[in-house]
Amino acid sequence: MKRYITVLAALFLAAAGASAQKDFGGVARFDSTVYDFGRIDTRSGAVSHTFTVTNIGAEPLNIFTVTTTCSCTSSSWTRKSIAPGESGTIEATFTNAEGPYAFDKTLNVYLSGLERPVVLHLKGTAYTGKNKKCRSK
Repeated sequence: MKRYITVLAALFLAAAGASAQKDFGGVARFDSTVYDFGRIDTRSGAVSHTFTVTNIGAEPLNIFTVTTTCSCTSSSWTRKSIAPGESGTIEATFTNAEGPYAFDKTLNVYLSGLERPVVLHLKGTAYTGKNKKCRSK
């Protein structure tokens, strides 16, 4: 019985931790912190995803900067102050010009009111598809 309660408590804490990861310091809430593109063909060009951040604090929220871990990833973000209850965006683009390989690109988002950056991830698997040859009849 004691083991059952311990396992149940561990599952509860893991679930609580997973849901709490989208709220940061009572200042910001992200719609997601990880976006998985799945399998993408390197010939299809760049792919993008927009993360939404909502100000859950009492003061205006500013996105100071967004840094990426690789030159194959770029970003643009809301430059104006985000009022309490309002939302802003961070658009992240992966060039998809290399591969094939699995990737997990990191974006560090520096926000007002937080001492540490919020870490966002773009992930997936880039592959090179086979060229399809046209057949004439």
